[in-house]
Amino acid sequence: MSPSAPSTVRDLLGKKVELPSLPVVYDRLVTVLSHPRSGSADIARVISGDPSLTARLLKLVNSALFSFPSKIKTVTQAVTMVGTNQIRDLALATSVTTLFQGLPKELVDLKSFWRHSLGCAVVGRLVATERREPNVESFFLCGLMHDIGRLVIYTNAGRGASTALDISIDGGAPLYECEKAVFTFDHAEVGAVLLDEWRFPPMNREAVKFHHRPSLASTFPVETALVHVADIIVNAAQWGFSGESKVPPHDPASWEMLGLNENLLPGLMDMAERQLDEITDIVFAA
Repeated sequence: MSPSAPSTVRDLLGKKVELPSLPVVYDRLVTVLSHPRSGSADIARVISGDPSLTARLLKLVNSALFSFPSKIKTVTQAVTMVGTNQIRDLALATSVTTLFQGLPKELVDLKSFWRHSLGCAVVGRLVATERREPNVESFFLCGLMHDIGRLVIYTNAGRGASTALDISIDGGAPLYECEKAVFTFDHAEVGAVLLDEWRFPPMNREAVKFHHRPSLASTFPVETALVHVADIIVNAAQWGFSGESKVPPHDPASWEMLGLNENLLPGLMDMAERQLDEITDIVFAA
């Protein structure tokens, strides 16, 4: 471990650490949704207070991600068609990419990082749809957030992060193992703590924490396996780049647990790439 590196996740996320707050609109949505008498009009009112978010959200709802037969023209209509919790998750998905600005290019290209994360979100959502899971947007959010701990590390422990990257590139070991060698923890653990700070549900936290070690997931093993498989697929396809120089080791039991037919993979990949290209343009639109 580097002498200057924080020794625990909580050290990294201590009082002196720059930790981003949840996007304001998302925080307001959570508050509104917690009120028993809130309705779609209340949710639409919160979202409509942010014109940029409104535009991105309507584009997202009208994209190939949903493929509704007719155009969704208002936020109220979007809430009705997609669902309240799903709209909340999509609002976060279109807002969280604005966080962590100004990181050094030698550590991370943010657009490439978020393309990788969006790829995992899209693949995770498609696999969840194939499995007929409820609220597939929760899987979209898990995929989007699975590597966010890396951005926290890059923000607060850049020297150690650079060392881990060099070790991974030189030796060919997975970056998360090199993070462990430098810090004693990895980005997945940091991401889980961040989601805990943001009051995310336990499923999201466990899926993020163990997406490289899915066999350790005790409460949500299927959800964690799904995020793990999505990450492997997107790394193999080289959609964006989050720091791993090679495809991380995959857990064969995770694919078996999901019960997916391998013949589905080519079609799923084609659909995922089309959706990813469209969503990337929406999220990063000026």
